[in-house]
Parts: sequence; structure tokens; C-alpha cells
Amino acid sequence: MIHTLEWTDHGVRFLDQTKLPTEETYVICSTPEQVADAICTMIVRGAPAIGVAAAMGIALAAKNSAAESPDELKDEIDHAGELIAKTRPTAVNLFWAIQRMKEKLEQVRTQPVAHIKHALIEEAQRMHAEDIAANQAMGRHGATLMPSSGGVLTHCNAGALATAGYGTALGVIRAAVEQGKRIHVYADETRPFLQGARLTAWELMKDGIPTTVISDNMAGAMMRQGKIGAIVVGADRIAANGDVANKIGTYTVAVLAREHRIPFYVAAPISTVDLACPDGSKIPIEQRNVIEISHIGGKQIVPDGVSIENPAFDVTPAKYLAAIITERGIARAPYPESLAALAGKTKVEV
Repeated sequence: MIHTLEWTDHGVRFLDQTKLPTEETYVICSTPEQVADAICTMIVRGAPAIGVAAAMGIALAAKNSAAESPDELKDEIDHAGELIAKTRPTAVNLFWAIQRMKEKLEQVRTQPVAHIKHALIEEAQRMHAEDIAANQAMGRHGATLMPSSGGVLTHCNAGALATAGYGTALGVIRAAVEQGKRIHVYADETRPFLQGARLTAWELMKDGIPTTVISDNMAGAMMRQGKIGAIVVGADRIAANGDVANKIGTYTVAVLAREHRIPFYVAAPISTVDLACPDGSKIPIEQRNVIEISHIGGKQIVPDGVSIENPAFDVTPAKYLAAIITERGIARAPYPESLAALAGKTKVEV
């Protein structure tokens, strides 16, 4: 298994995804500030992994604290949560994880400080284990939707590297292969950060799953040639009506899939579903540094003085989705009812 992140006695150990695929190196973050920086600089990325990283960052704040009272410890936890919350605004798992850690703190707040610290560290480790189990369950559900053979397209990286392990979209593909389906993955390169070319191809190669990297603007041609039988992607936030925020370029793939009558699936844990967000227009879209567009491998490719936009995500309307795959089952339209049911809530009005 690929160990994207893990809790150690020395701090949180991250596989540095900015160095892949040519270097497999790890960094240790021993403070919440270092975890926040790892999230900002995309040493760790992917909504589920960011959520677990946030929880572990807060656990580090507890571990390092010299607080002598629960109130003092709460102040430090709140500060760490505020710091980490500023890192990546689109991934709702980040805020879900911070809130869950705060709720755990409230549950044990009357206990001695040492007990509270231990409880928070245990909670972060529990979230890590739960994420892997959720991905495996998601894979089992989603594998039933994959073709018995042929090409499956994915955009960005929604694999083990984007989670605590196994993966969401790639978890579906892994589970299908484990069931004997003969799948060939087409991985969009995913400009500008190249998560598909660098990360998806790397981890599927390690698993021995046949993979072909294509440039983003080749996807439509591959569909027209009949090389793609299904598409599965991850998500950073899913609104109550089923609109999905995912890596920039996902919307384009979904529109192309509709034109070519290819099923377009989204795989994400329930923690990515934001029932408080009515639709995609309310999802905040992170804007990243323009140097990711203007430079490749440190070499400038865009003339000085040219205006550049670099949104990290786009929103795909629910009407383009064939289904949303979660660890609790498969949601289909109408999504306000199906997503709420899987989340254990009553229907959400949108």
C-alpha cells in the first residue's frame, strides 16, 4: 500500500507529492504550522488526504501543547484549526475534519489534559483508518459500474495519493481489476499541476494496471474513437443538489462524455458531500499562483505581461453525472434525495 501520510512518534510523515514521479521522498511535519504549509504547497493533496492531514495537524497541536488546563488547550486547538482552515478553501473535507476534532475535544473536555491530548491523537488516527476502509467500500460499490473490459478515463489524481490509502476514483478502478475486469486506464495529464501524468500514472504503474497518459485536449478524440467506456473522477466538494467541484478541466470532460453517451461517475466519501451547500454556485473556488501556468519545470512558457487565470477547480452540474459513488452506496438523480439518504439526513431543499 502507498503510505500517503501516517502518524509517527516524530510527527506526521508525508510522501512528498511535489517530487513524484522521479523522487520518492518523505517529509516529517512536527507542528501544525508545518502541516498547513504541506497542504498549501501540495506536498499532500486530494480532499480526503487533506482532511486526515488537518486532523493530524490538530493532534500535533495537542501533543506539543504545554497547556495546564483544558481551556488553555482548547485555545491552542482553536488556533491550530483556524491556521489549517486557511490553506485550501474548496476541499470541504478539510473543514469537516477540523470540526470533528473540535467535537472530540468537547466530548472529553472535562477530563485531565493528558487524557484530552491522547483522545485527540487517537481520533486523528481513527480518521486515517476510517478513510482507508471507506475507500475500499467505495471501490466495491463502484466496481459494479465499470465495464468488464476496455478503457476508463480519469482526470487528476483520486487515488491512494489523494487519500489515506487505496483511493476514491482509482479505488473503484482497483476494485474492478481485483474482480477480474480487464481495464486500461486513460489518465488525463491534468494541467497545470500534472496530477494525472505525475501521480495517477505513477501509482497505477506500481499496481501493474495498464495506463496511458494523454494530454487534456485529447480526451474528446479518445471518446470519439471508442476507446473510452466509462469515466470516473473524484471530488473536492459535492453540493446538496449533486453539483460537483473537482480539478479544473473536469467540467469539460463531463460535457464531452454527455456528447458521446459515456457514463460519467464521481467517487467520493460522504465527508465530501456538503448538504449545507445548496448548489455549485456556492462552492468557493481556490485560485492558485499564476506561476503554475506561466512556467513548466521552472522554465517560463508565457510572455511577461500576459494576464493569467489559475482556478484550481471547476464545477460540473449534476445533470452530467450518471451516479455518485460513496462508501455507503451509489447515489443517482434526484440527488437532493439520494445524497441526503446516504448521509442519514432528511431531504435537503435546494
